[in-house]
Amino acid sequence: MFPLRDTIPSRRVPVVTWGLIAFNCLVFAYQLALPEGGLPRFFHLYGMVPARFSSPGWAAEAGYPQSLALPFLTSMFLHGGFFHLLSNMWTLWIFGDNVEDRMGRFRYLAFYLLCGLGAGLVHWLTNLESTVPTIGASGAIAGVLGAYLVLYPRSRVVTLVPLFFWPLFFEIPALFYLGFWFVSQLLSGASALASGAAGAGGIAWWAHVGGFLAGLALYRLFLERQPPPAPRGGVVIRSG
Repeated sequence: MFPLRDTIPSRRVPVVTWGLIAFNCLVFAYQLALPEGGLPRFFHLYGMVPARFSSPGWAAEAGYPQSLALPFLTSMFLHGGFFHLLSNMWTLWIFGDNVEDRMGRFRYLAFYLLCGLGAGLVHWLTNLESTVPTIGASGAIAGVLGAYLVLYPRSRVVTLVPLFFWPLFFEIPALFYLGFWFVSQLLSGASALASGAAGAGGIAWWAHVGGFLAGLALYRLFLERQPPPAPRGGVVIRSG
């Protein structure tokens, strides 16, 4: 099941959403340009390594800068591969513009970054001894999904379901689509914790859960008092 777009038109140009997508792509291009062997070190310096903050002695022996919390921010702009980048940016493209509509540009940017920080914090608390760098925008984007869920519960998501070689298209209620996504992340995270491998499998389940819950908890603080005006005869920008 692959989401293609939602059914809520944007009321104004989603400048911040486009800017976030562009910046993530530029950072990924920089990653590709790093010399051979430079990428792992780059991820360890600017990705979020939980043990770096939980075990100062280990971090000092490993050569990490002391008391540097910057990776909580920088990690949300790094990606491990093209598909990782594409899936995150596509999701942000579909759902981010509408949330930006309701918050305004600067509030939306602050909300996005704060959700990303919350996701990183939850991942750290559930993986205190992990020495594996965590990267990706999915925690911040999960916060956007949480806000979208409550702001547009009647929206529908157009999805592609391939049946062998025959593509099928369905409109799924956003409430069901995003609710199912969150429950799947929660159950996967709980299963990982129960098995003692919360960060295993290459997916930061609890970062997704933390970002989503941060979005649900914080979205009201960032809403504009007045909704954006309806478009007047011009081009209506649609998600995706």
